[in-house]
Amino acid sequence: MRWLLIDGFNLVFRSHFAMERSNLRRQSDQFPTGALHGWMKSLLDLREGEQPDRCAVFFDLGGSDRHLEVLPEYKAQRDETPEDIVLQLPEIKRLTVLLGFQVFERRGVEADDLIATAVRILSAAGDACVIVSADKDFGQCVGGPVVQLAPPPTANPALGWRRLDPAAVTEKFGVPPERIADYLALVGDASDNIPGLKGVGPKTAVKWLTEYGDLEGVLAAADTLQPERFREQVKAEAERIRSNLRLVTFRTDFEFEPGAPVAEDIAGVEAFLAEMEMHSTLRRYQTKHGRVSAASSSAESEGPKPEPKPKAKAKPAADAQQGELF
Repeated sequence: MRWLLIDGFNLVFRSHFAMERSNLRRQSDQFPTGALHGWMKSLLDLREGEQPDRCAVFFDLGGSDRHLEVLPEYKAQRDETPEDIVLQLPEIKRLTVLLGFQVFERRGVEADDLIATAVRILSAAGDACVIVSADKDFGQCVGGPVVQLAPPPTANPALGWRRLDPAAVTEKFGVPPERIADYLALVGDASDNIPGLKGVGPKTAVKWLTEYGDLEGVLAAADTLQPERFREQVKAEAERIRSNLRLVTFRTDFEFEPGAPVAEDIAGVEAFLAEMEMHSTLRRYQTKHGRVSAASSSAESEGPKPEPKPKAKAKPAADAQQGELF
């Protein structure tokens, strides 16, 4: 069995910012539809490209209780979610199920932990897992039948989607997947408002972990660390850095029951797209499923469009909610 496991909000934000300048809206009431357009295209492209047996999308539902207990400022620096995303999110979830993707969410539990739990359970059963996310934390899940599929960086979209196996994770960060959490504990994670050791960057963290094995090895060697200027700082902040490790290490002991697969509801998707007045997307979808001839679709597309004509696709803006991590 091959699973596609999608970090929902990570992809929602990318879909929104990719389409933001097009300002796509339902003509009848100006309800925003830009993220819906991007979301549907992304899901269908991923399913077609990866050919999984099962597809699942994981969403956050409220804050992460375990993170906030350790660090009340966790993610506190992020801007409010754009109103257009808030408005579209229920419709995004509805469309996701209609397309045949399962949706998993649990109040007070971060989607990352749910994905990591699913990976543990599914991979133990011999299933292959493809994690779709730009979040570097998922490097710690990579190995065996598990890979990460990272979207193109906004700064260099020509790179395309990147498949990260253990060798690619090691090449990217300088440490193997099993040391990613130790690495992040030392350097911190600005996107989650987790401060690392001041002045310790990737090169120093990699050097220490290579020399001393893991975070505890680094902390135990505080009296001999190089550069020498970090010695007192490491000793003084040892407990905070251990707390960092708890924050960045996924919990994988939550419940996850795959359940029965969800079938794609083609008629339901057609009705949804008609309701949202996403007419060109509806025609493409119908053509793909043989519900309308390609010639008819082409002819219709030449006539007046009820929805605004999309402009040339702009680069997604770098946003504070889901920062570019790769």
